[in-house]
Amino acid sequence: MSGATPVLVGVGQVLQREDEPDRIREPMALMIEALEKAADDAGSRALLARAQAVRVVRGAWRYEDPGRVIAQRLGCPTAQTAITPFGGNFVQTAINRTCLDIQSGALEVALLTGAECGRGYFRLRRAGRDLPYSDAPGAPDLEIGKLTPPFHEAELACDIKMPIQVYPMFENALRHERGESIEAHRTRIATLWAGFSQVAAGNPNAWIRKAYTAEEIATPGPHNRPVSFPYPMLMNSNSRVDMGAALILTSETTARALGIPQEKLVYPYAGTDAHDPIFVSERRDFHTSPAIRLAGRRCLEMAGVEARDLDHRDVYSCFPSAVQVAAAELDLDLEGPLTVTGGLTFGGGPLNNYVMHGVARMAEVLRADPGTRGLCTANGGYLTKHAFGVYSTEPPERPFRHADLQAEVDAVPGREVATDASGPVTVESYTVMYEGETPTLGHVACRLPDGRRAWGNVPDQDTAAAMTRDEFCGKPARLQDGVVSF
Repeated sequence: MSGATPVLVGVGQVLQREDEPDRIREPMALMIEALEKAADDAGSRALLARAQAVRVVRGAWRYEDPGRVIAQRLGCPTAQTAITPFGGNFVQTAINRTCLDIQSGALEVALLTGAECGRGYFRLRRAGRDLPYSDAPGAPDLEIGKLTPPFHEAELACDIKMPIQVYPMFENALRHERGESIEAHRTRIATLWAGFSQVAAGNPNAWIRKAYTAEEIATPGPHNRPVSFPYPMLMNSNSRVDMGAALILTSETTARALGIPQEKLVYPYAGTDAHDPIFVSERRDFHTSPAIRLAGRRCLEMAGVEARDLDHRDVYSCFPSAVQVAAAELDLDLEGPLTVTGGLTFGGGPLNNYVMHGVARMAEVLRADPGTRGLCTANGGYLTKHAFGVYSTEPPERPFRHADLQAEVDAVPGREVATDASGPVTVESYTVMYEGETPTLGHVACRLPDGRRAWGNVPDQDTAAAMTRDEFCGKPARLQDGVVSF
């Protein structure tokens, strides 16, 4: 191995639970604090001034070039700045890119960070105030990744444009594929999520550190309102959080020169990237992911580890369907622990930056269990964009390896979309949206007799209510002017 072996040496996480409006800090402040914590974790503040790159995961804030401000405040004003597009996959993508840059000698020390203040934003709005933002004008030196359009015109025609409308459709398709009853399915996914909450209870940087029972998660109530069938609030990503995280990567040579102890070093073994068809409408089905299968398995192969031999896993967990699809494609046991944080419901879901918390926590877990290996998966969009990384405290036998599997994913057949179809259809999957506790509107993905996919809505509230009690996947129906009737 060369001295330019990339290594993760410092991790930092920040949780802001401030209720006093005057004391709520902006995301920039959380990013800087997280980076300082990461340097302290490595035992070397000198890392900050030596940084040659500051790479920021884009968030729901107004900064244009936050890396420039961060670099100036941390004493590395000439560092290259970078930002990602929106997408939960881009943390791991940025890590993959940074490892390659360190290995090639293009970088010596790189700072990665991101933060969101969803909780603070809404608290200040209720007080009639705005979240303060530092000025961060200009354009970053580099953009890591490309922004893609999120929705097909056929989806937008049915007003489908939120994760809470799409991920439950994956969930109901999974239930139908497994041949489960609605009640058995509800119990199974609530049990899965209860296991995530138990992990969060033991994670010092989890947002919700209460271990919920499966019954508490499955049962709607005042603090667990139904959102979109079959998900109540406790099966949704929790974005009302103020969380920041940071990672410091450098070369093994620099780490040793700075006296960073061996027990702090976490080695990235391999990373991969790929995306499924950008539009949900064009995917072959709603219960598989060729990109996860091809890119995830290649990452494990390049790292020299079988799925069954992984010691730790953090599977991206915005909704239960995302975990189940990934576990199936990667041959991971759903009964085993699939998170080190507690996931985006309980660990906390700071929009695009969750995976940075996942990698930071994975580093802590690996340090406490030397020689073991962990997999982190990352997901952006609507089970769309994917990135993977394998990590260990054991020095690797070969250089960091990266692969882009897009050409192989693109070779997998998709599905044609009909934008103006009418006539007989079969329900492929669906969800039902709620107002309060009342089911009000169904969204339906349909198959036409020729195999094309079409979309429609169910505005009849009695039918929408029935869709939450009975299985509608596989039912014959009629689509007319965007309305599905049975």
